[in-house]
Amino acid sequence: MKKVFVILKKELIDTLRDRRTIMMMVILPVLLIFVMVNITITLGRSQARKAEEKELKVALIAKGNAEAFQSFLVKQKNIALKENLEADKIDDLIREEELDFAVVFEENFDRKVKERKSGDVKVYFKASRENNIAKKRINNALKEYNEDLLTLRLKEINDRYEELQLDRSFGEPLTIDEMDLSTTKERIGEVIGGFIPYFFVIFCFLGAMYPAIDLAAGEKERATIETLLSSPASRLQIVTGKFLVVTFAGLFSAVISILALYLAVKQATDLPPQVLDALVRIIEFKSIGLVFSLLIPLCVFFAAALLSLSIFARSFKEAQSIMTPLNILVIIPVLIGLFPGIKLNATTALIPVLNVSLATKEIISGTIKTGLLLEVYFSLFALAALSLLFCSWWFNREEVIFRGI
Repeated sequence: MKKVFVILKKELIDTLRDRRTIMMMVILPVLLIFVMVNITITLGRSQARKAEEKELKVALIAKGNAEAFQSFLVKQKNIALKENLEADKIDDLIREEELDFAVVFEENFDRKVKERKSGDVKVYFKASRENNIAKKRINNALKEYNEDLLTLRLKEINDRYEELQLDRSFGEPLTIDEMDLSTTKERIGEVIGGFIPYFFVIFCFLGAMYPAIDLAAGEKERATIETLLSSPASRLQIVTGKFLVVTFAGLFSAVISILALYLAVKQATDLPPQVLDALVRIIEFKSIGLVFSLLIPLCVFFAAALLSLSIFARSFKEAQSIMTPLNILVIIPVLIGLFPGIKLNATTALIPVLNVSLATKEIISGTIKTGLLLEVYFSLFALAALSLLFCSWWFNREEVIFRGI
């Protein structure tokens, strides 16, 4: 054990001296997360404000109906009303973005309303994030017009039948009260719980990658691996020392990424106060502790796999070219965990990386089931143990260590 500690100390010092490793472990996670969080929040608010203030080009085809709505629409701010357009040209104008919206009343709209029936109104638009926000302005205008029509209809009835004195509830016989039993923590955890693993899994992988490359392929390139093999330490002790350094690097990078994410969200001034308070509340010590406990076997798996590939590579450059495409394989399970309907169950708890993503979402939401969490731990530790055994066996093969030397 003493020899393992000596090798661990030696490799750790060498790793901390490497500027590329420090860049990937500390600087890159902090910088990227702060930039991503601030850009996302700022652009989101900016686009929403832009959509709300944008001058909308709206075509109104009333066919001699709904004069009150036309007068109402003219008074609206930032709406350029286009009249006297032909109905059959609306589709092309909207697709060519010469129009944003078109409001088309049916031929007999006024007559139907007068007969106390429902008149048909169609709203044409081209769906986009910006238009979906702007559409609320058109819908609000139609809603207010509907309110005016209902008020007028009730007044006519009440004037005719004074004893009735109907109120607005007459036109709304069904009142629906939605009782959402999910807590604020569950609702927000469902949303952000899927994004948190995206950060720490990626940076856990990247943080372990460069130390793994340097401690095996780099040693080959510098021709120092023979000196290390001639030391009194066994190959198992050597690979264990290197493996522990790579594991610590991955864990440290993941911790830094989570800390950076927390600080980035907390300092974000564009977030609504209620959202910010809810985010801070759901990040509890218990939840964070459980999430980090999932990182340990995941880092062990990454470290063993990356170190095995690095041992196989002839040089630093070859190891880097082999490992870089693996980023995509790591990202895919995390992205799958963001899809709606993908839940942690007996099957998904056995799938590497995906189980961490789904378990993190459940932990943050406070809905994690003990049985499934234990299954995730079991699968991760089993995979980590197998990968570590393979790495040790791989390091004992002469043709692998001295490949290309």
